Amino acid sequence: MYHLAREDHLTEYMRLRTHLRFLTALQLLPALESGEDILVGGQAVLEGVMMRSPHAWGITVRKPTGEMVSHCEPLAKPSEKHKWMGWPVLRGVATLGHAMALGFRALKFSANVALDEAQAGQEKKIEISGWMAAVNVIFSIGFFIFMYKFLPLLAATGLKHRFAELNNSIAFNLVDGVIRLALFLFFIWGVSLWQDIRRVYQYHGAEHKTVFAFESRDPLTIANAQRYVTFHPRCGTSFLMTVMLISIVVYALVPVTTFWARFGIRVALLPLIAGVSYEIIRFAAKLRAKSASGVAALPFIALTQPGLWLQRITTKPPTDDQVECAIDALNKAMELEAVNGGELVLA
Repeated sequence: MYHLAREDHLTEYMRLRTHLRFLTALQLLPALESGEDILVGGQAVLEGVMMRSPHAWGITVRKPTGEMVSHCEPLAKPSEKHKWMGWPVLRGVATLGHAMALGFRALKFSANVALDEAQAGQEKKIEISGWMAAVNVIFSIGFFIFMYKFLPLLAATGLKHRFAELNNSIAFNLVDGVIRLALFLFFIWGVSLWQDIRRVYQYHGAEHKTVFAFESRDPLTIANAQRYVTFHPRCGTSFLMTVMLISIVVYALVPVTTFWARFGIRVALLPLIAGVSYEIIRFAAKLRAKSASGVAALPFIALTQPGLWLQRITTKPPTDDQVECAIDALNKAMELEAVNGGELVLA
């Protein structure tokens, strides 16, 4: 009886831990994925990696036993179904939404694998259902708006009442942006102290190394992938950092002064800022790939450089087992890509 009670307690602990890992990774979702629909990309999940090509995606998750569990599906590009989704700025919003939806499915798959493993041998198993997922998504959106829109604005408004210099729109939005950036960095760093999330960051590094090996046309082996760095210019971490910086400028240009008007503008302009940031990241990545980009390219590269620095937190050196998961996921996606979209040609 004691052993049964102990096992039930352990199972409940594992369930709670998995749900907490899932919820935390959901907050990190934009930072863990790459939002580009014309080349390969991917995302770290719980104990695994999701990889996608323009017309397919694959995911590989490793169980505690060492066994790898894989899944792959065909993928439709939004811009092929609706031409307007391929227009500049709009394509960034469409691609981000598509990537977030796919990333959530991949994260849910990995969490359910973890839950299934934690409940091995039990007749009645619990998994992350549709309604549980919806609650998590709503909480995640609410957390984002509260943490990065409401709190910084509230703090900056409080400071404005004490310092007359902040009545200037530029100064106010600069302080607001610095507070928002500080909260973002603190959260990214703080969760990295949790071993489970640190492992997610390792899988994030494995994804980047594998993408680099693929883009360099190297055979996809563990040894080849491990030769590359973990910092990639198309990473979601770079995208989020660019969003943070661009938003400071955009908010300063909007002539509103009341608290709730500023808050509404911050929420309403998020799609536009995301679309512009996407174009900057995409352009800067192309410039970095060229050996002679010229002086005119330096502002774009400089704007995306902080995101590469931040990846020192959101990516960690992976183990060979973790790289193996990333390679397997990419191979699964590319096998399906050959069927649905033909051979992918790198620019």
